Amino acid sequence: MARLSLDDYAESADRAGSADRATGAAGAAGATGAEEGGVRIDDPGYLVGVPDEFQRLWTPHRMVYIQHGQQPGKDDCPFCVAPSMSDEDALIVARGKHAYALLNLFPYNSGHLLVCPYRHIAQYDEATPEEVAEIGSLTQTAMRVIREVSKNDGFNLGMNQGAIAGAGIAAHLHQHIVPRWAQDANFLPIIAKTKALPQLLGEVRAAIADAWPKDDA
Repeated sequence: MARLSLDDYAESADRAGSADRATGAAGAAGATGAEEGGVRIDDPGYLVGVPDEFQRLWTPHRMVYIQHGQQPGKDDCPFCVAPSMSDEDALIVARGKHAYALLNLFPYNSGHLLVCPYRHIAQYDEATPEEVAEIGSLTQTAMRVIREVSKNDGFNLGMNQGAIAGAGIAAHLHQHIVPRWAQDANFLPIIAKTKALPQLLGEVRAAIADAWPKDDA
């Protein structure tokens, strides 16, 4: 269907709706509509809000995701399952006494790590002092190792607490460590929703694990 400018929209809507307004039909219906050359025109006078330059993409199929989400059940928690697997299969780079570090399966950048407690807890304030201390220690070591291996210029560190805050797996606490480079911004994520990752996960895991201090593992 053709698109109208705001001026065309208002002018055409006034023409299309004038007869209906005169008869009161529009008032009963709440809005008027007319088909002109394959274009449906609704009188903005009967619509909620003011016409603007934004287009609306209606995606009712996403209600399945919104209502049910992607949160796994406790028995399926990947952060509980990972420690029972080999380091290579689980992408684990280091194991501590209370927490461990592994690669994000869907990284924002190459070397994107997660630090998780072994215990299945959701919130940071549920962690014991020992868990907090080791999560912090693993985070510091990960930063040093990634900086050595990848020569990055900075980091994003953070925890998303709860599904409403964007946590992909809200039931199991995990901290993100994302390396950043001064030249890592390009047009692909903006216009194509695509990240360019120059190394395979297995290669990144091996490089970080090999450089990890043995006395900290």
